[in-house]
Amino acid sequence: MASIKQSYPVDILEDDPEGLLEAALAYYATLGDGAGPSQEVFSLPSGEQVKLEASSVCFCTVHRDEPQHKILVLVNPQDTKTVVAVYIKGSWWPTEDVLRTSDPAREGLMKVQSFGERIILFILNVIIFGRLERNLDADDMFFLPHSVKEQAKILWRNGAAVGFYTTKTKGSLCGNGSAACYVLPVFDTVFVRRQHRRQGLGMALLQDFCETFREDEALGVSWPISSAMFQVCRKFLLACPEERGRLWEVEPPGAWGQRVNIWLKIQLQQCRLPE
Repeated sequence: MASIKQSYPVDILEDDPEGLLEAALAYYATLGDGAGPSQEVFSLPSGEQVKLEASSVCFCTVHRDEPQHKILVLVNPQDTKTVVAVYIKGSWWPTEDVLRTSDPAREGLMKVQSFGERIILFILNVIIFGRLERNLDADDMFFLPHSVKEQAKILWRNGAAVGFYTTKTKGSLCGNGSAACYVLPVFDTVFVRRQHRRQGLGMALLQDFCETFREDEALGVSWPISSAMFQVCRKFLLACPEERGRLWEVEPPGAWGQRVNIWLKIQLQQCRLPE
């Protein structure tokens, strides 16, 4: 007898953030306040069980500029900033399962279009990177939740979302109440999960960005570039010398006085290295 293929939230979720929130609010209303015995529990991969009650769940805003787009999450009682599951389609899904897909067509870099993909972008950015896989002692960047209109691509590998990058398109507003617009496309935020690093994926994301905006003479990488991203740029420009004149480290909106050529910066850094 053939086994039933499991579907994951991104494969079955309708493009209906309001309906998702409405269902989550209805479920939340049924939870106890933790004062009495709770019949429902969620089992963590470690075997630990978390009571499903009002004190162990909270709503997270998916987009920084659309406060009505929220998802209900379950937190680890030992660490209330760590999300262990998300409530979708009437069920609790472990965080890692929310990042999975049963669709073999989801492979490689794919543009974020559906609300389910927006949830995955949020989880990779805020939950996985922001909380679980960020080196707090290093100079790792900290990303805020993305805008609802943010252009992004998710990197899919073997049935799971393992990274992403976002771009600021030429002509888009710089944000923070400014009327200024970006004068060139900018490679803005980027993340690859820890177990998939040192496999050339950072370079693959940067190359995809360059190929996506092939018609533009100048491309930006958001300032400040982290040390890890600087090394990715160095390897990429060594392998692709034709891109050396196109890539600039930029502050918004990216006018000539707000950009530095990355290859020049690499050369200057090498000149300062001790013998």
